[in-house]
Amino acid sequence: MKIYVTRHGQTDYNKRELMQGRTDIPLNETGINQARAIKEKIGNVKFDAVYASPLMRAVETASIIGGIDYNKIIKDERIIEADFGRYDGVNYYRVSLPMTAYWSFPEAFPAPPGVETIKSMVERTRSFLSELEKKDYENVLVVCHGGIIRPIRGYMEDVKRGYIWRPRPKNCEVFVYETVNGKHRLVADIV
Repeated sequence: MKIYVTRHGQTDYNKRELMQGRTDIPLNETGINQARAIKEKIGNVKFDAVYASPLMRAVETASIIGGIDYNKIIKDERIIEADFGRYDGVNYYRVSLPMTAYWSFPEAFPAPPGVETIKSMVERTRSFLSELEKKDYENVLVVCHGGIIRPIRGYMEDVKRGYIWRPRPKNCEVFVYETVNGKHRLVADIV
């Protein structure tokens, strides 16, 4: 099975450098164009299934890249963005020092109160991916978010700590993984 994992296209919050978390806003025109450009780059891949976070920006991106209607997208809460709590909508550079430290170096700093932990993100993505790997798909598209892609990459690249934090995934960057009998490998990174 090949699993195409991508971050949603740009939103106005991304453009304004605001923490987005669970705030549900649509793609902006740039984001729509990013999704169309990636659809063009990956060509005519036929996806047996298209999964997305239930947030609008992910669903819109999934529809464009997957070439399917919204109602055919399988929405899964386990790949929704991290919960940033009171930091949703706050400029990246104006969050508190504990949030900046945590989001920059989660291996060294704990999540501030009310913010989802890395452990929680790793557990829910692990649940999603281990279930997905049992399906009989040839190609599957998974559209989610910059934060949650980090533990997805950790799982798919067999990283012991469970996540790959840096570099930050770009809007509509696609990581293509091959999974066979529980073994994973990155086969492409499409930007």
